[in-house]
Amino acid sequence: MDLFEYQGKQLFAGYDIPVSPGAAAHTVDEAVAAADGIGYPVVVKAQVHVGGRGKAGGIQLAANADECRRHAQAILGMDIKGHIVGLVWVEKASDIAHEYYASFTLDRSAKTHLGMLSAQGGVEIEDVATTNPDAIARIHVDPVDGLTATQCEEWVSAAGLDEAARAGTIEILTKLYRCYEDADADLVEINPLILTTDGVVRALDAKVTLDANSVFRHPEYKDYEATQPRDAREEEAYGKGLQYVGLDGSVGVIANGAGLAMSTVDVVNEVGGKPANFLDIGGGANADVMAAALEVINHDPAVKSILINIFGGITKGEEVANGIVQALQRVRIDSPIVIRLDGTNADEGRRILQPSLSEKLRLEPTMLDAARAAVELARDAR
Repeated sequence: MDLFEYQGKQLFAGYDIPVSPGAAAHTVDEAVAAADGIGYPVVVKAQVHVGGRGKAGGIQLAANADECRRHAQAILGMDIKGHIVGLVWVEKASDIAHEYYASFTLDRSAKTHLGMLSAQGGVEIEDVATTNPDAIARIHVDPVDGLTATQCEEWVSAAGLDEAARAGTIEILTKLYRCYEDADADLVEINPLILTTDGVVRALDAKVTLDANSVFRHPEYKDYEATQPRDAREEEAYGKGLQYVGLDGSVGVIANGAGLAMSTVDVVNEVGGKPANFLDIGGGANADVMAAALEVINHDPAVKSILINIFGGITKGEEVANGIVQALQRVRIDSPIVIRLDGTNADEGRRILQPSLSEKLRLEPTMLDAARAAVELARDAR
């Protein structure tokens, strides 16, 4: 779950991480009113879930109300890498002496948290990581032990930050790590972390990705859910409680489990097809869940075939098969369906499916066979 910059800054502010005063605006008039209240000069910043705003012209400095109005008009409605700007963040402009980079994320291979800090922050940080990786100081943090002030001091020294910025950066890093852990974040990033001309260290940007699986611990995250970018298919799936991501292919994919769904998408690509979606129905492959999944996929006009890939575990094969049969009685499906059913009680599940098999409903023994059949059917339907 990715947050807008302004949401990330509001989250940071809750942990006393210094951020610039600002306000969100959906219209030009709201942007000007916000700027008038904050005081000029201000920066008008596009709010989108994608990087590269500055290079696209989505971040502009305004010295007065006329400039603010002109920039807000240009930015609202702007297309930045396929994301249409519907919201801007207007904040007090900062006098910057130096720019740095700081972040925490999970290092899955090391099974620890990873902190990254660099004296070379700003829009070219990706190039720094590629061309001069030694310019980024890394630290691994054991989640049991946490991050100490001593570790932060050594880390900041290793990164080579300016002396004037070190005390403020150490304080911010300690708070940023606490925010990262408390918020169940996958990523917290400040780029740039700035030293102002009057010696203040401040977060000038905020990039935050939260673990959506932690929502049950954070009821306030429902407000973030409402701002997540979704196309019509994803919106329908979200309303039905399905884990769905729309793609641009012609083979609809249904699987039970995120790992299996990702593998199915990969196999469809491997055999020369293009998946239309990622859809994980989790452990509940009953008739209601299966019908909801089929409805979402069936409403996608790009889908020419549907691949149902189920591996029975806790959910037994006969329960899955009964769910599929009942769902097909409730939902009129336009595209042919290929089913792969394996795992617990798979033989019983296949026996239940057998009377329903036809040219439009096929059963294949392996995931690879099923993917090949679904891709072939999608090609024939064009």
